[in-house]
Amino acid sequence: MPLDRTPPLNSLGFAKAPADTRVVVAMSGGVDSSVVAAMLAEEGYDVVGVTLQLYDHGAALSKKGACCAGIDIHDARRVAEDMGFPHYVLDYENVFKDAVIDEFADSYLGGATPVPCIRCNERVKFKDLLETAKDLDADCMATGHYIQRKMGENGAELHCAADANRDQSYFLFSTTPEQLDYLRFPLGHLPSKNDTRALAEKYGLSVADKPDSQDICFVPNGDYAAVIRKLRPEAANPGDIVDTDGNVLARHDGVINYTIGQRRGLGIGGLADPLYVVRLDADKAQVVVGPKSMLATRTVPLREINWLGDTPLMSKFEWPIAVKVRSTRPPIDAILRPISDTTAEVELLVPEEGVSPGQACVFYDPESSRIYGGGWIHKD
Repeated sequence: MPLDRTPPLNSLGFAKAPADTRVVVAMSGGVDSSVVAAMLAEEGYDVVGVTLQLYDHGAALSKKGACCAGIDIHDARRVAEDMGFPHYVLDYENVFKDAVIDEFADSYLGGATPVPCIRCNERVKFKDLLETAKDLDADCMATGHYIQRKMGENGAELHCAADANRDQSYFLFSTTPEQLDYLRFPLGHLPSKNDTRALAEKYGLSVADKPDSQDICFVPNGDYAAVIRKLRPEAANPGDIVDTDGNVLARHDGVINYTIGQRRGLGIGGLADPLYVVRLDADKAQVVVGPKSMLATRTVPLREINWLGDTPLMSKFEWPIAVKVRSTRPPIDAILRPISDTTAEVELLVPEEGVSPGQACVFYDPESSRIYGGGWIHKD
């Protein structure tokens, strides 16, 4: 009987030695991606670090706490130097502006609540950067995201992170099966963020104690209004706050200063029941308010669906699933009814408040940690 001389799979799933496996690591300069790069370098992989410069470098130098800024490029470069692998900085400013920032501004003005981090993963990191990794003859690309890639009967599957508090599945639902074949997420199995920081200390990384970024990278201090006012000055045009019948209740100083579900700061007093922002109409410069009951949503229309199931989306009339309609909320029971391969309607079994066009609706298996993709919420 002949001996099987096929080498065992390495930790990245390839039947060859780590030294013969090239991996591009997307390095933001934060502790997570730095640990991934250091871990793979220590295991003997042929590591190449790549950092994207996504927006104005001059402004970035003075801004801490967001990825892809000037200080973060420096931190990523230093980690690469300390661990002894090459590091490259790629200027993606124009791509990022066209693919992420402009849509963010336009959708916000259209009354939506955009999630630019998803678009960045979808249109920049997992598209252009992934192609760059292939151009560098890398076998795969690794990131510091907290999500798991597991091999199933039909190929690679996307699963939630072991640490539910760090899970980033909401922001990665649009990862395609082809991308998933090429991507690796070495941190997804770790029990907690403390384990990541412990690894950073083990490797002696200068970023071991670096705070996590909280803001969208191009929105300093979470001030959406200031950024969009700069990009789209017309967003600051004053207008009326009206009820659902069109009655004028007050004036506002720009729809950009309001969000769906907002209650405070409307300047409307003397009412028996509080009013909430239920719709934004940028074309008419109107902020529409109504009772809290109007915020409850049962039916959610979706488009641009990315389906990660084993059988085609249209193979069933309806799918019992769990969904997240906001990143900060746990999955809730729902029924997914496909309309086409890329459009569907989701019925929430319990109505949810604050469901807004522009956000994502992500699909989960109610019985396991698997993610079945998701779609973008839009107006009926």
